[in-house]
This record gives sequence, C-alpha cells and structure tokens, in this order.
Amino acid sequence: MLIALIAHDKPGHLQIRKDNRDAHLDYIKATGVVSQAGPLLDAAGEMCGSLVILDVADMTAAEAWAEADPYARAGLFDEVKLIAWKKVI
Repeated sequence: MLIALIAHDKPGHLQIRKDNRDAHLDYIKATGVVSQAGPLLDAAGEMCGSLVILDVADMTAAEAWAEADPYARAGLFDEVKLIAWKKVI
C-alpha cells in the first residue's frame, strides 16, 4: 500500500531540520519502505516540510513509521498528514 506522508515544519525550525537530517536519512535507508522522498521548499528555496511516499502493509504501519521518524521525534513538524496514494505516472 502506498501512503503519502506530507508534513509541514513548525515555523522557525529550519535548524532542527538540519540538525536531524542525517538521522532522518539514515532512518529512511534502514527501514527500506520509502519509495520516494524529498523536502518541501518555501518561496526562498529553504526546506520547510517533507513529502515521503511509503510502501507499507497498511495505514498502521505508515503511522508507526511516521512516529519513529527522527524529524517527528525532534518535534520538527507542525502538521503531518498520511494519505493513501495511487501511483499513476
């Protein structure tokens, strides 16, 4: 099941993102369930959120992945949405 994780950072938390980026990327590699991922950018081109496509068994697995993400554990996100997604192209 493909799940789109769309997360928006708390305002003024760019340094939290930078400080936890290596741990976040290591987590992505270690879990092996990320199909695609990358940061959302603001008008100035700075990272301000995340888009992650998870390939997991179900929504419960996606929720568990999201909660264990080092970014989430660091309190980076203002809002996180998990939405079932269908790849067309």
